[in-house]
Amino acid sequence: MRINEALLDATCDIAEKVLQFDGPADRVLSMFFRENPRLGKDDRAFVADTIYALLRRRRWVEWHVKSDVPRALVLGALVLVCGKNMRELEPWISTRELTALRDTKGRRSDAELEPPSIGVELDLPDWLIELLLPAMGEAALRELARVLAQGAPLDLRVNAFRADRDAVLKEFEAAGIPAQPTAYAPQGIRIVGNPALNKMPVFLEGRVEVQDEGSQLVCHLVAPRRGEMIVDFCAGAGGKTLALGALMRSTGRVYAFDVSDKRLAHLKPRLARSGLSNVHPKRIDSERDHHLGRLAGKIDRVLVDAPCTGLGTLRRNPDLKWRQTPASVAELAIKQLSILRSASKLLKSGGRLVYATCSLLDQENEHVIEHFLAEESGFQLIDATQELARQGIDMAPSQSNYLRLWPHVHSTDGFFAAILERAASASPPVPDPSIVE
Repeated sequence: MRINEALLDATCDIAEKVLQFDGPADRVLSMFFRENPRLGKDDRAFVADTIYALLRRRRWVEWHVKSDVPRALVLGALVLVCGKNMRELEPWISTRELTALRDTKGRRSDAELEPPSIGVELDLPDWLIELLLPAMGEAALRELARVLAQGAPLDLRVNAFRADRDAVLKEFEAAGIPAQPTAYAPQGIRIVGNPALNKMPVFLEGRVEVQDEGSQLVCHLVAPRRGEMIVDFCAGAGGKTLALGALMRSTGRVYAFDVSDKRLAHLKPRLARSGLSNVHPKRIDSERDHHLGRLAGKIDRVLVDAPCTGLGTLRRNPDLKWRQTPASVAELAIKQLSILRSASKLLKSGGRLVYATCSLLDQENEHVIEHFLAEESGFQLIDATQELARQGIDMAPSQSNYLRLWPHVHSTDGFFAAILERAASASPPVPDPSIVE
């Protein structure tokens, strides 16, 4: 696409807003596009691609540009990351900016003489490197960082209640859309490219939903049975809720709880498309909501898709690495443990709880589970990869009982999951009078 002055100015304007990191980049971009309806489809794609390229390689660009001014960073990203030729930019930038870009390209050539820090090379915050490096080792961390700097593939989940994966794959083939089965998830499909999925009958009729393969595998750890009572404790927009409902063939009850009306509102049209009748969305005030108190000791299986830093989704949300801090990690770990405690009270004897995050950090994952098990003697940890193997999903055995999915190893988002089961001999909790109507 050819660059013009108006398009370059629009990209710099939105960069200034996004780089304030006051909210998710995709939300800021969506608002900007609504406020600037004259931008066409190709223009919006150019702006979004440039902004995401900058977010993925922000430290690298800053190191070369020697500036944190948004316009300078956009120009640097276009040349250094997006591969634009300076001749394309020359008509629309000042002589001073052109000189600075030439100096930037010269510094790129001299990088071997002035090597950047590991943080600049990996394009990760120093605090995040300090947490990941001891656990992973430098070689694995470098490979992870390389993959995180790329865009994520488009994964779909076939709604087994309405369709068969082979039939859907043939439908994509007939439409000329390259697609293949996912490596692990039995109902997963990976699409090559970015087709207008939301206009296709296969999507409009509820036969597929967008869902990362790793997210699908987490639902298989819950392993719901037909007729059971299930709770999705932090349902959000309901991707995992719908997967659970489909695994149950629309029998039993799946309660979709969340504290956000807005997130649950996104579930409603997805639920209507799915054809499921066993999903029941409900907003709760907190993990101590009275609706939860009434269900104490009655639930067969609980999924806790805990709020987290989201660092396993950096391929999709690269701004998260600049918006999170060590303080936010510590705050989230406290919240995660509190939610896990409350969710565990819903389980009946022999019931199963799956705790999951899309975080890469032990502080939000293993440490939370270890803390919970240290204070709750009535629960045991179940081997997650063995559970998947029981369902015919073969993955490399884990060195622990946990499921760990890595973008650079499994080509999924980064996920952690643990299966906890209440001992059959343990007495289920009684409803807490303080939170029951």
